[in-house]
Amino acid sequence: MKLLLAATAALLSAQALLAVPAAAACPNVGLATESVTFVTAKGRRTYRIEVAATPAQQECGLMYRKAMRRNVGMMFPFDPPKAATFWMENTPLPLDLVFVGPDNRVINVAPGKPYSRDIIASEGIAASVIELNAGEAKRIGLKPGDRVRR
Repeated sequence: MKLLLAATAALLSAQALLAVPAAAACPNVGLATESVTFVTAKGRRTYRIEVAATPAQQECGLMYRKAMRRNVGMMFPFDPPKAATFWMENTPLPLDLVFVGPDNRVINVAPGKPYSRDIIASEGIAASVIELNAGEAKRIGLKPGDRVRR
C-alpha cells in the first residue's frame, strides 16, 4: 500500500510539473515597454504597458504576479490579427481585458477573474489585447469604439 501511495504521489507531482509552468520559468518580467493612450469620452489616459511579444511571454502573461500599479498593464500583440481567447489560470490579479481591433479601436472589454479557467473572448478580430487592473476600464470610461494610440 505504501508503495502504491508513493507511486501515485510521484505521478501527480510529475503531472503538475508538466501542466503548469513554474513561476521562475515564466518569462514575464523585464519585458519591453511602451506607452499606450486610451482616448475616451472622459479624456485621454496613458499607461506604461509591458509587451508580451513572444509565444512564451504571451503564454505566461501576468501569471503569478500578485500586484500591478494602476498606471501599467500588459499587451499581447497578434500578427496576424485573430479572434482571441484568454483565461486566468495561475493569475492572482483581477483584470480588465481590452480587446483592440486592427483599426486601433476597442472591440470589447471583459473582466478576468483570478485563477479562472473560464474563456474570455474577443467579439471580433483583435490585433492586440491589453490587460489592466480590474476596474480601470470603468474608471476611465473605456468603451467599445474608443481609440487606442501607441
